[in-house]
Amino acid sequence: MSELSIGISPRQLTAKAENCSRLGDHLDHLNSPLPKSGLNTPRSATFDSHSIASEAWDALRRSLVYFRGQPVGTIAALDNSDEKLNYDQVFVRDFVPSALAFLMNGEPDIVKNFILKTLRLQSWEKKIDRFQLAEGVMPASFKVFHDPVRNHETLIADFGESAIGRVAPVDSGFWWIILLRAYTKSTGDSSLAELPECQKGMRLILSLCLSEGFDTFPTLLCADGCCMIDRRMGVYGYPIEIQALFFMALRCALQLLKQDAEGKEFMERILKRLHALSYHMRSYFWLDLKQLNDVYRFKTEEYSHTAVNKFNVIPDSLPDWIFDFMPHHGGYFLGNVSPARMDFRWFCLGNCIAILSCMATTEQSTAIMDLIESRWEELVGDMPVKVCYPALESHEWRLITGCDPKNTRWSYHNGGSWPVLLWLLVAASIKTGRPQIARRALQVAETKLSKDSWPEYYDGTLGRYVGKQARKFQTWSIAGYLAARMMMDDPSHLGLVALEEDKLLKPLLKRSNSWTF
Repeated sequence: MSELSIGISPRQLTAKAENCSRLGDHLDHLNSPLPKSGLNTPRSATFDSHSIASEAWDALRRSLVYFRGQPVGTIAALDNSDEKLNYDQVFVRDFVPSALAFLMNGEPDIVKNFILKTLRLQSWEKKIDRFQLAEGVMPASFKVFHDPVRNHETLIADFGESAIGRVAPVDSGFWWIILLRAYTKSTGDSSLAELPECQKGMRLILSLCLSEGFDTFPTLLCADGCCMIDRRMGVYGYPIEIQALFFMALRCALQLLKQDAEGKEFMERILKRLHALSYHMRSYFWLDLKQLNDVYRFKTEEYSHTAVNKFNVIPDSLPDWIFDFMPHHGGYFLGNVSPARMDFRWFCLGNCIAILSCMATTEQSTAIMDLIESRWEELVGDMPVKVCYPALESHEWRLITGCDPKNTRWSYHNGGSWPVLLWLLVAASIKTGRPQIARRALQVAETKLSKDSWPEYYDGTLGRYVGKQARKFQTWSIAGYLAARMMMDDPSHLGLVALEEDKLLKPLLKRSNSWTF
């Protein structure tokens, strides 16, 4: 087995002219992209050959991974200064910003190949220490192995059996559905999504997350390390990132499932879950000044269907920082809500996806952007964007992270600043009609990213320092910038990742079905 095969493809990938003209005929507001340019001249880039965008495109193309002559994804990082670990693999979540950049630039074939190859891996038998995972689990990552003797290439997937902590990814399946919808939206071609194997892949993912059991909540119960924050960080339970991705994937699946017998059955289950999930998230995960004051005055040990403090949250558990952090105008979705626990930390990815998927109401979306503007130094600072705020410190850090030496305060997942989140912030800003936030964040990023060799993350309360263990030339930092820059230059690209509000999902305020007189 040799090293991972990467490099420039022997054949040049070119955007199809007929595809471009067809897309140009169907522009409507922000829901359809504009015609794309050729391979080496990104349409939305307005820089010369020495610009940061040109440099980013060159780096992104060097990160391409090939399987039997076809590009199937991008390597996690091109930094060879340290031990590779699993940074020499193609990660499902990492590839999303790369895929968006290629779609915006009129190069859908790379994305199509990725979708089909990961779909094949989904059907593999998956065992971890003799325990078999469900059939629908998508891999966290995969690698291309080349046998020089047989001159044969093989894909090797990781479903969590090699991951730190041995946790299977919950978010991979959701990102796959979201990306399939983005591909369909970009190309105007629904034939990929309508393939029997793609339809089956979606149904397998949906079967996993729509199954009914002992849980009384419509949210998904998850372990620590199941998402972007893939180490122990106290996000076990019902993390906002997974709930928002779950919501968005369900809405994307509604657009992609065929109207056959199996498809209609799943669509009914999806609609039922979306009604409950939207009500639950908008009601119990939302925090603003009024709600904070209500929690501050909660009574405990309430029993009955009329209880106000439904999760028996103890007001004394409110952290001191939250009172100064919460502005008069603004709010956000909490990091986690479960029995006797509210995680008051602000998480970027979950809140941005809540806006893009319309899990947040129009008023809540506006409030999230108000909060970001009000707390710019804390959440953006010198490098967009904090993955979460604030950091865990001292005894709390020891207890919750297990003394994780990489997740020390204001570093990595523990309050570190991640350039990849720039595309999410820009998309949310455009969708809410606040382009000045996107413009300001991009200007901040462009002063440092290229000069610092595209690091994975930054450390410090303001994101001022390149992360202590951050990889350089991190692909999703590069692709996240490109996706953000292209959306800013051409807002019609927003339609790839943003959904319109569904009037049918407005929850009806009524008592529980178990209410009795």
